[in-house]
Amino acid sequence: MKLDVRYGANPNDFRHYDTDRLRNDFLITRLFVPGEIRVTYSHIDRIITGGACPTIPLSLECGREIGTEFFLQRREMGIINVGAPGTVIADGERFPLKKLDGLYLGAGIRNLIFESDNHDDHAHFYFSSAPAHTSHPNCYIDIEKAKKVKMGEPEKANVRTINQYIHPEVCSTCQLMMGLTQLENGSVWNTMPCHTHERRMEVYFYFDIPRDGVTFHIFGRPEETRHIVVRNEEAVINPSWSIHSAAGTSCYSFIWSMVGENQEFTDMDHVPMSVMK
Repeated sequence: MKLDVRYGANPNDFRHYDTDRLRNDFLITRLFVPGEIRVTYSHIDRIITGGACPTIPLSLECGREIGTEFFLQRREMGIINVGAPGTVIADGERFPLKKLDGLYLGAGIRNLIFESDNHDDHAHFYFSSAPAHTSHPNCYIDIEKAKKVKMGEPEKANVRTINQYIHPEVCSTCQLMMGLTQLENGSVWNTMPCHTHERRMEVYFYFDIPRDGVTFHIFGRPEETRHIVVRNEEAVINPSWSIHSAAGTSCYSFIWSMVGENQEFTDMDHVPMSVMK
């Protein structure tokens, strides 16, 4: 397992970062390397973002950075497969996941293994993990069972469906929330008009971006925004004080993972467009 550690950012310092600093501190790349599990540990609410691309069965180990006997001893995890079919094995229980299937795993699981069903066509298991004070039941969620919220207007190029996988109305968790947003053809904007929610931080993982396309992730204080150019299967760590929005060269999909003080999805501080700079 390859683990990268990232630290938090003060908004007053953030405004002075150049492109390289923004990318080094907030962008997560190369999540799916064949035969590897790659993990990024952020000190912002101690969220862990990872990707597993098994060519052979891969076991998730626990590094010193986590400080526990096993990875999920004091953590919960959400997993969404964005690749070919595969299987997650949690303490011997097998969970087959086709593309866009999701899985919630509660704290206390000792042995976690990722497998691809076909070693020539690999699963891409994207996962998020947060500290957990108690254990909740494991829960398999395919995209059809996710809570669906349709948003946007064609004339504003932001028509999208929010699929809420790990959400209080779908399954119980300690603090982790996770879902998948799909933009329709002809729509390129998400979360604009934008908002912040100081009670929760968020990680955005972008996929379904064409090889010759990019997405511009917009973040920072509303009155002084910055952007990162994101390519397919890359993620951005987003502090709670920051907006989180994006526009692409075409439609795309993204997985959002949130941890923090509450699980109220609608707890947002909306930003008037007149404030944006």
